[in-house]
Amino acid sequence: MEDNEIVRLFLERNESAIEKTSKKYKNYCLKIAGNILGSKEEAEECLNDALLKVWELIPPNKPQLLSTFLGKITRNLAINRRKHELAEKRGSGEIALVYDELSEMISGGDSIEQQTERRELIAEINAFLKTLPQRTRDIFVCRYWYCDSVREIASEFSMTENNVSVELHRTRKKLAEHLQKRGFEI
Repeated sequence: MEDNEIVRLFLERNESAIEKTSKKYKNYCLKIAGNILGSKEEAEECLNDALLKVWELIPPNKPQLLSTFLGKITRNLAINRRKHELAEKRGSGEIALVYDELSEMISGGDSIEQQTERRELIAEINAFLKTLPQRTRDIFVCRYWYCDSVREIASEFSMTENNVSVELHRTRKKLAEHLQKRGFEI
């Protein structure tokens, strides 16, 4: 079933929209959540939470790309769950490594000024990503959006793990330089 048909079912409040979304995007969401949470059971709980959240958000929202909309919700729910776990105890998993790798460029905070700065930072990161070669951008997104492990990325792009690590390091360094030139403190 096409995404626009599924969205129409959500807009009509037809409960089969949840089933059809799950059938189409279950593996996609489980991969995102699983990379962040490191547990199949927690990833499945996150998927259920994401489906409920989509039900709550459509309407009023009418996403153009259901996969992106659902992926972002799944990712945010998984990250929030992981943050909660890490607050209770230090744990393992890719999300801790990803945060460590990007820690110089991201920070928490909820003030209006910090929210504005975060939006500006996101726009600047997106502008930077557009300047990268497609392969470099894909590797960066796999690591820092999907939280794929270096091993998974190496396999996906037929590279060694060391080459992936070097590529990510160079890209982070270029991103830091780009952000500093734009007035962001790193």
